[in-house]
Amino acid sequence: MPDQAARTALVTGAGNGLGRAIAIALSQAGYRVIVAGRREGPLRDTAALIAGNSRVGIVDVADADSVSTLRAELSDEVISVLVNNAGVAGPVKPLVEIELDEWEEVFAVNVRGIFLMCRAFLPPMIARGQGDVINLASVSGKRPLAMRTPYTASKMAVIGLTTTLGAEVGTSGVRVNSLSPGPVRGERMARNFRLESQRLGISEQQAEEAFAGRAALGRLVEESEVGDAVVAMLHMTGLHCADIDLSAGMVAR
Repeated sequence: MPDQAARTALVTGAGNGLGRAIAIALSQAGYRVIVAGRREGPLRDTAALIAGNSRVGIVDVADADSVSTLRAELSDEVISVLVNNAGVAGPVKPLVEIELDEWEEVFAVNVRGIFLMCRAFLPPMIARGQGDVINLASVSGKRPLAMRTPYTASKMAVIGLTTTLGAEVGTSGVRVNSLSPGPVRGERMARNFRLESQRLGISEQQAEEAFAGRAALGRLVEESEVGDAVVAMLHMTGLHCADIDLSAGMVAR
């Protein structure tokens, strides 16, 4: 693997949460990082947290024209790492109550977004004979999750996209893998614990402990651990067409 200090990584959905944690971890590991997403303000905040050289790119990954515009704007960059992190959670309701536009929005961002970003940024990697793509999937793509059909189906699709794309481009020297985090401590899980505490009449701490108790490690995954996992995957030179579980033992597969 080339010296990471000479490598540039493009991270989508980098304005907050996992995307921000991944961008920070890559920067700390010596990568130049381009943080991309729809909202400039949060992306600027992420860039300010990154030590060293960084760049902001505005993109709606679900929109083909927006992705093409970003590719043109970054034509002066040699991007050797693409982290497709942008995603949406989608509705929480039974499948029979889900509206068509709700279903399509989830797949547009979570699956079509990865397709469009790979289609735009893979060709130079293939031409150079070197590159890495890491797609953020989820353990929810490996197990049932009631009331979350669009999300779980989209994440399973991400894993299928990853393995098939990897089979297509592996001989070119480009590696393609996915990372499947389990429940990660953050704003989304905090909201879930608030709702669960209200539903059951228990404290939010009790709701979190009951949930975390399902994991073999008895805890949630931290955002920084997801960032560290991405960096570790980039150093595992034989890793290809793989999906890595990072769930604190919530899922064993």
